[in-house]
Amino acid sequence: MATQAFVDPNLPSSCARAATAAEARYRIQRPVAPARAPRIIALDGGAVEIVRRAAALQWANARFYACESIDGTVTLRGIEGHPATLADELASADVVVMIATDDGGAGCAHTIGKACWQRSIMTAGLVVSDDDAADRAVAALRPHARVLLPGADESDVVDLLTALRA
Repeated sequence: MATQAFVDPNLPSSCARAATAAEARYRIQRPVAPARAPRIIALDGGAVEIVRRAAALQWANARFYACESIDGTVTLRGIEGHPATLADELASADVVVMIATDDGGAGCAHTIGKACWQRSIMTAGLVVSDDDAADRAVAALRPHARVLLPGADESDVVDLLTALRA
């Protein structure tokens, strides 16, 4: 015959005890450190404006760029305009988020995706569009983003970065 443990219903639960002032002294009293070092890269002109607005918000470790592909050479420019190399930015990144509104950045997506794959860096793609350009952008990003959010809204960019603790 199995015995049952007796629980006194008049005693506070473990959750209630954890909320007491006596237990508060064991809590960590400083904010949680950012967990990620994301690089957010706009792949086309429409995406640059979205990324510019997101960059204006307060972030801990996120860096924001626009990507240009000229004659097969990919160049990054910070949202403020300063040049950057993809290799340097990926050296300290652990996630890359590519934002697209059309397929104009397909070359950039390919180069970034390949570089991230070689370095085992997580990639995500957000397509912020709901017209025919969205289908082309999804097709351009699909092979190069491990996580793909088609038909995203501009607010999804901020929500994703918040979830990443950027």
